[in-house]
Amino acid sequence: MKEAFKQLDEYFEGSRTEFDLPLAPEGTPFMKKVWATLCEIPYGETATYKDIAEAAGSPKAYRAVGSANNRNPISIIIPCHRVIGCNGKLVGYAGGTDIKNKLLLLENKQFCEK
Repeated sequence: MKEAFKQLDEYFEGSRTEFDLPLAPEGTPFMKKVWATLCEIPYGETATYKDIAEAAGSPKAYRAVGSANNRNPISIIIPCHRVIGCNGKLVGYAGGTDIKNKLLLLENKQFCEK
């Protein structure tokens, strides 16, 4: 836990762009595949639900991707905030879209859409 808190502090200070923690979130095989795919979205970049569905091997499962994002047990470390709607809008974040926007801004993503 100490290391997780240290890395989160570094992230919020702007000195960490990737997390290096042993993760073992519990979920279905599809959820785990989605969460692993989320971890591949580079810092400061975004992907759509469709992009994640395709990368996870289920191109038509974007709603299921949304459900997996909603059940992400390790937000920020598994960066579900980097997933946006196909129209480029901020949608669906358990912490609210205001928090999602702040996290994207923290990552220097010029994304201020409300």
